[in-house]
Amino acid sequence: MPAFAWVCVVIGFIILWFYGIQLIIIAFRESIAWGLMYLFMPFANLYYVISRWDKCKSPFLKSLLALPFIILGFYLLNTSIAGPGYEMIDGLTQL
Repeated sequence: MPAFAWVCVVIGFIILWFYGIQLIIIAFRESIAWGLMYLFMPFANLYYVISRWDKCKSPFLKSLLALPFIILGFYLLNTSIAGPGYEMIDGLTQL
């Protein structure tokens, strides 16, 4: 099960990376200044996406597809690592 969990996490991060790069390209197409601000200024990327929603809507919403993969992957990692051995350790600490 941990292999499937890691696959889910990796797929989620690949989706985030791919659409994040698309958003950076959109910002750099407008101007080099916006591209650099998007990369290096805190919350400039959020402002850019909101203020240019018509251009950024598609890659931003597609990047949200990564969240279920990442959440599922980390959930499976957490439950599979805890497993039966965790219950034994928890029982020992209650003694």
